[in-house]
Amino acid sequence: MKISTMKDLLDAEVLCCEENLGRHVYSACGCDLMSDVLAYVKDQAVLLTGLVNPQVIRTAEMMDMVCIVFVRSKLPTEEMLNLAKDSGIVIMQTKKRLYEACGILYSNGLVGNKAKNE
Repeated sequence: MKISTMKDLLDAEVLCCEENLGRHVYSACGCDLMSDVLAYVKDQAVLLTGLVNPQVIRTAEMMDMVCIVFVRSKLPTEEMLNLAKDSGIVIMQTKKRLYEACGILYSNGLVGNKAKNE
């Protein structure tokens, strides 16, 4: 799925790195605990979260994620946007709640982790 398609599906506003909306993503996760993202997430391109602090951007960088969607109308700080710009991470925000946003993306073909033997 293209990031631009995600934007449309979630009625999201792009806050950073709009030039990367044409990138394709194949998986996503929704989480507010960055320790869980680090421990359990593999091969994720998109992070959906309601947590707003610089650690979110740092975690996404470490996990090679290309897009972060802040849910519940949460807005990142300028510091966070600057960190994301440096890494080319698309930042978006949506009014939708985490559960709803994940459900919309999943029902439109964007999956989470798959076990290696599936």
